[in-house]
Amino acid sequence: MAPLRKLLDKIAPLFEEGGKYAKLYPLYEAADSFLFTPGKRAQGAVHVRDGMDIKRLMVTVVIALLPCTIWAMVNTGWQQMAADSAHSVAFAAGLKASWQTALGLGALAFLPVYAVTIAVGGLFEAIFATVRKHEINEGFLVTSMLFPLILPPDMPLWMVGVGIAFGVVIGKEVFGGTGMNVLNPALTGRIFLFFAYPSYMSGSVWRILPEGGAVDGVTGATALGELVGHGDVAQLGYSWSDYFWGLVPGSMGETSAFCCLLGAAFLIFTKVGSWRIMTSCVLGLTAMTLLMNALSAGGSTEAIQGFLAMGPEWHLVLGGFAFGTVFMATDPVSAAQTDRGRWIYGFLIGALTPIVRVINPAYPEGVMLAIIFMNVFAPTIDYYVVKANIRRREARLGV
Repeated sequence: MAPLRKLLDKIAPLFEEGGKYAKLYPLYEAADSFLFTPGKRAQGAVHVRDGMDIKRLMVTVVIALLPCTIWAMVNTGWQQMAADSAHSVAFAAGLKASWQTALGLGALAFLPVYAVTIAVGGLFEAIFATVRKHEINEGFLVTSMLFPLILPPDMPLWMVGVGIAFGVVIGKEVFGGTGMNVLNPALTGRIFLFFAYPSYMSGSVWRILPEGGAVDGVTGATALGELVGHGDVAQLGYSWSDYFWGLVPGSMGETSAFCCLLGAAFLIFTKVGSWRIMTSCVLGLTAMTLLMNALSAGGSTEAIQGFLAMGPEWHLVLGGFAFGTVFMATDPVSAAQTDRGRWIYGFLIGALTPIVRVINPAYPEGVMLAIIFMNVFAPTIDYYVVKANIRRREARLGV
């Protein structure tokens, strides 16, 4: 690494103020800080809490995402072979391909999506950094990893580019860039694609049945989409353990609750992810699901009754709830910042998820809408929590 360090130091004057390529300084600084430690350090009487900077924080999240990323490629390969007529007989007999073969097939689906995400999203990051004359932050490292994992494997690459561009520009840069965004950029891009191209994202085409007026789904690959049609989780063809381990179709990185738990354990151990938000999300979903179970007898159709009666253990492993709870609800920028606010914020995300899934079946993946909705209200939650703390202190001091 020493020769590379010398090369960067040698060309540095070209990119610094007054240099020939001064306008491209953000690109040089991004490469320098990514390969080595940041060149600037705080001086004077600063309050240093630990050695964690933005780069180390983002790299920690990327490491936590590795189990989901590897499994995304392995499971995508398995599902591709299961759907392939040449391998369907072997799969029917329970003879799955080796994980190496599946990993190779899945990589052919995942890596192009990741490459487009890096190219398009990185381009917009560089453009805004150059115009604003500030460095390119490492926050895009996490966004670029999250975004492909929350997309279906057959997503057209041009849609991937449009989605990440929307997420970076509208979800982050319009607010001022890394650290100032109200919305999670990756989730913003996915929601844009969901509403702009719903058939590609949900795998279902919605229509109104003339007999009873109920919503029916021409089902695709996702389990939540299939549940809307009949509401009976037993008819999905997979066991609870299949959903827990991730042996099911779906968005590439969201299928395995087990891999999400591995990531959660690492984030909590490194104190990067908030255990309060994760715990309260689970509590909120459980409480709301149990309430829906109690009301299931009043469903308007048999399918909706079955969906209402589905237990919390299924809601926890179906769809992207585990992934969203661990990696998106805990976003340190767009989530609540106070401890009490995190409990409220997470609980409401968990409670809203089954409401969106069940009450409005056209949006079966309720966790993404729940998180983005609570992103908007997180500053308000923190405001009232801080205000309540101030009132308690004033009362205690007799002010």
